[in-house]
Amino acid sequence: MTPGAMKAPDIPADKSALRQLLVDAWPMPVPGLHRLEFENGRVVLTIAAGDAPSMLHKLWMRADSFYLRSGTFGENLPFIAKALARIAGDSATLCAEAHPLLPRALNDAGFAIDESAANSHRVSARFAPRWRVRRHEPPVASPCALEESTRHAIVIGAGLGGCAITERLASRGWRITLIDRHERPAREASGNPAGVFHPVVWRDDSIAARLTRAGFLYARNRWSVLEQHGHDLGRSRNGLLQIADSAEDARAIASAITRFGLPGVYVSAADETEAARLAGQPVSRAGWFFPHGGFISPAAVCAAQCAAAGDRLASRFNTQVERIERKNGVWTAFDTTGRAIAQAPVVILANAYDAQRIAGLHGQPTRGVRGQLTLLDASPLDGLRVPLVGDGYAVPLDDHKTLTGATYDIDDTNPLIEPSGHDENLERVTRMLPALSTFAPDPATLKGRVAFRCVTSDRMPMIGSFADETAARADAARLAGAWPLDLPRTPGLYGAFAFGSRGLIWAALAAELIAAQLEGEPWPIERELAEAVDPARFFLRALRQREFM
Repeated sequence: MTPGAMKAPDIPADKSALRQLLVDAWPMPVPGLHRLEFENGRVVLTIAAGDAPSMLHKLWMRADSFYLRSGTFGENLPFIAKALARIAGDSATLCAEAHPLLPRALNDAGFAIDESAANSHRVSARFAPRWRVRRHEPPVASPCALEESTRHAIVIGAGLGGCAITERLASRGWRITLIDRHERPAREASGNPAGVFHPVVWRDDSIAARLTRAGFLYARNRWSVLEQHGHDLGRSRNGLLQIADSAEDARAIASAITRFGLPGVYVSAADETEAARLAGQPVSRAGWFFPHGGFISPAAVCAAQCAAAGDRLASRFNTQVERIERKNGVWTAFDTTGRAIAQAPVVILANAYDAQRIAGLHGQPTRGVRGQLTLLDASPLDGLRVPLVGDGYAVPLDDHKTLTGATYDIDDTNPLIEPSGHDENLERVTRMLPALSTFAPDPATLKGRVAFRCVTSDRMPMIGSFADETAARADAARLAGAWPLDLPRTPGLYGAFAFGSRGLIWAALAAELIAAQLEGEPWPIERELAEAVDPARFFLRALRQREFM
């Protein structure tokens, strides 16, 4: 469906409870895939908002049954039939409204029409191709997901990524062994006092913008579920304001909001006067407002996710994983002394920069980034009404405190708080909030925190299964023109890391994608988005450039 037509479906009055359930859960009318969960995840509704032919081509799933309103597509039916064939499971059934173009379209795509059930109004068929009609088979569940005894995963790293994976897999009945080198979850970047969350709007609706939109919407849904179960996540509710880098930037983004048809419930442009009203004090430029953006406690999110996993979670804290090894279909994680920590058919690396070392990734595609925060006490920003981002950020906390930051020090491993970092943070926030220009504290007296993040060269996260680089190198000539689905994969090895400064936005979606890949479920994002975050993408580029030939 198109985003503008995203209205909750009409349901008979005698189903009022079901109707209200759908209305309450219905997503914002923005493009992309939206995943709604009911009955503690036992019922899942995935909505594709966008041009139907285009969205069908982007779905990645194995469908058992189709219902097709043929009249909606008309001359596009041959294309639609081929798109359905890409994702049809063995003997998938199809029921469609009759249309003159439909029989041939279905036959050409590999569907066999049931002549005995045909009539002037309906056509029934099943997927039974007499020849190969697709390059890649649609996804199926991992073998280890098929037996209760093998539904066990080791998750390395107890930050936002690892805790989200723990919750998503535990909700599906998996057992999790969560390993972290610290004494409890969320001790590194996920342990910051607060983190901002918001989607992004760029001049073009790029892959990164679409992924961030999907992550933002899915994270909000998951946080709401945790809050409904009594967990206090310290989430703000007043929205978030982004200040433009320049007047020209403000005009361009305002134009993009209109051009993309983004609704006010998602984002709205704010001129300088409106931005100042929203912020509660003067701002340097116009910007745009996200009414459902805000700040949240990353540590509270991690704690709630671990609590939600219940007795399916076994934790191994104060434990450093030195290496992993797979033998006879089982992975073993070893500590620095060579002692086995845990064994499971699946290992998921969510340990930021160290993930590439443990996985042995070609080319070392990730880098570390030092980020220093500055905590202001009784400053001119005390009256700030909403968190504000742009060239830095400012988050109004309790007790007249404001959190500002963060520096972006690539490859800097210094763990100490530096006065120069405080100076940089204050300077950047002052460029957005002029009231801070009169504030001149001694940087040496300011409090703060240093944490380390992990990024890739393309600033996209690493989410999904790892390539079997040894097998791929041996077949480098054939794979020189490969696509991600052509690559051999290392059985049972997945990653969710390199979130940069968007861990709050991307972690829950990353966890859901990995869970879907393990279970053979429909992917929660379009296939092209999943390929953009595939941990094998850098290795694939090396293959295409014939580095191994």
